[in-house]
Amino acid sequence: MTDDRVLLDRDATTGIARITFNAPERRNAYDPAMRRRLGAHLDDLAEDDDIKVVHLRGSGGVFSTGADMGNAYAWYGDAADPRARRRPSQRRRLSVDRETFAFYHGYLGYPKVTIAEIQGYALGGAFELALMSDISVIAADAKVGMPATRFLGPALGNLHLFFYRLGPVLARRLLLTGDMVEAADLPGAFTETVASADVPDRAAYWAAKVAKMPADGIAIAKEAFRLVEQMQGYQGEEVASYLFHAYGTNLQFGADEFNFVKVRAEHGTKRAFQLRDEHFDVPEPG
Repeated sequence: MTDDRVLLDRDATTGIARITFNAPERRNAYDPAMRRRLGAHLDDLAEDDDIKVVHLRGSGGVFSTGADMGNAYAWYGDAADPRARRRPSQRRRLSVDRETFAFYHGYLGYPKVTIAEIQGYALGGAFELALMSDISVIAADAKVGMPATRFLGPALGNLHLFFYRLGPVLARRLLLTGDMVEAADLPGAFTETVASADVPDRAAYWAAKVAKMPADGIAIAKEAFRLVEQMQGYQGEEVASYLFHAYGTNLQFGADEFNFVKVRAEHGTKRAFQLRDEHFDVPEPG
């Protein structure tokens, strides 16, 4: 059965391919099948000599709210299997997290120029994709962050990426609070921060501009960039990322701490998100 929640359009005459998250009713949150489809499209395009640029975007005015947390444990097994709702074993968690982070590592070292067109939200893994893209055009009012740290712990995601791209002060703030902030509050994190209405045209402009470059030059440059980043900012990251995630998110919760998985089972996903926000809401002083 064809899954139309991740769309691919390629144009050999311009050298530009566009991949679109197409689940607007879920704000383009992606489940394991969607991420696998995205990975398959990226693998296909990586071997297409006619394509120089991959332009990643979302439908419905939203880039993506990241991994679908409707059933967090479903990432560790078959969602139809009742056991998928149980806490996974540490060995299972490590195995799945290694595969998950292999996808993000592949995107970070992708051989084509990657361009992210970001409106609405870029949360969790989608925030990581936005930061990993070679060129990112984002709406000034787009919300970004790692809100899942509020129920999975601050060791979530690619720590090297956050510290290297955002700096240690902002990285700690976002990971230790789970705050969502507007892109305008993160100067220098993205290529361009513009009005929301201008994002599609600006992303298309950058795609067309980069596609003028020689294809072999792009490939060599991307490998050179990857080498420099690995030497300067990502040493040991490929193991540390999934290791930190697997151990750091296997949490025990105190009676006064918010346990998203437990609350979701009792009240449903929508209400669990509402209760999460209420729990973590601390009014500004004065």
